[in-house]
Amino acid sequence: MNIHEYQGQEILKRYGVRVSEGIVADNPDRAVAAAKRLKQLTGTDIWVVKAQIHAGGRGKGGGVKVATSLDEVKEVSKQILGMQLVTHQTGPEGKKVNKVLVAQNVFYAGESEPKEYYMSVLLNRDTSRNIIMYSTEGGMDIEKVAEETPHLIYKEEIDPATGVLPFQARRVAFNLGLSGKAFKEMTKFVTALYKAYEGADASLVEINPVLKTSDDLVMAIDAKINLDDNALYRHRDFIEMRDLDEEDPAEIEASKHNLNFVKLDGNVGCMVNGAGLAMATMDIIKLSGGDPANFLDVGGGANAQTVEAGLKIILADPNVKAILINIFGGIVRCDRVAHGVVEAYKKIGDIDIPIIVRLQGTNAEGGKKIIDESGLKVFSAITLKEASDLVQELVG
Repeated sequence: MNIHEYQGQEILKRYGVRVSEGIVADNPDRAVAAAKRLKQLTGTDIWVVKAQIHAGGRGKGGGVKVATSLDEVKEVSKQILGMQLVTHQTGPEGKKVNKVLVAQNVFYAGESEPKEYYMSVLLNRDTSRNIIMYSTEGGMDIEKVAEETPHLIYKEEIDPATGVLPFQARRVAFNLGLSGKAFKEMTKFVTALYKAYEGADASLVEINPVLKTSDDLVMAIDAKINLDDNALYRHRDFIEMRDLDEEDPAEIEASKHNLNFVKLDGNVGCMVNGAGLAMATMDIIKLSGGDPANFLDVGGGANAQTVEAGLKIILADPNVKAILINIFGGIVRCDRVAHGVVEAYKKIGDIDIPIIVRLQGTNAEGGKKIIDESGLKVFSAITLKEASDLVQELVG
């Protein structure tokens, strides 16, 4: 589950991570009130107004602006709130901004120059261990840094049995070129950040930038946190952080029926039981000359209700020209799935695109017979090649 920057900072603070203070607002007047409150709390008289959407690259898209007066806070809030913010992560359609974060200015004058770093914590699937990835090149697109100057990307692999050890935190600070107070601050920051990652059951914590201030404090200026959906039962308060306005309506509907759904840009919808089979099905569609319109895993409990819900979600996409249902009958019998397809088809009605049903496994022949004798515009297949040929014939 994705959350907003201000929500991520709330989580980080719980684990002792120093963050820049900010207050969220949903209209210009509340943004001004937030700026006044921040001035009382921190003494700042310069504010940063930041669009709150589930995407990076907000600054380049015009979603982050500096204000040097309360009037300017109100003006830039008016500009950002309600805008359709387009970044390299939103796609050309962009995302509507409903909230802004009014944050304190932390680039103040002091004994040394402020310095920005990049840091993230995530899982290394090759080693089944978490890693801390960091760089001296903070505040930039990390993908560009990795492509052009890969030697500036450092990785610290963490043993899950021990967590971050003191020497590892020190090594991070050393590689970032820090010394003295800033060195000690960074070791504390690294340790607290990893605790936040583990404690919140996150799948990603990314801070860009991590800032060393002019008085050698280390703090998170940004906070991108992805939470593991499967662990939300341990964090009931996190569930309330879900912002449905930031999610695709089809994915919201799918979650109501416990369907794993991701919308794509293709022309062939697919419904499969099992994530691995779903990936293979998407490959089949691509090799047959089509493009997958979605990833949809109905799991092991495919029945008339889940098939109906899945079909409705896929059919809501006007780009879909055909649907491939690819089911392996293991936990669920193929004849049961076939009955579900027929019932769902009749219940939905007025389906004007072809549906290909490939059944393999328990009672596959019986399921094929049910499809063939239904009299509906449903094509049955047993092998992957048959399904592929039908996709090519009907779409390509």
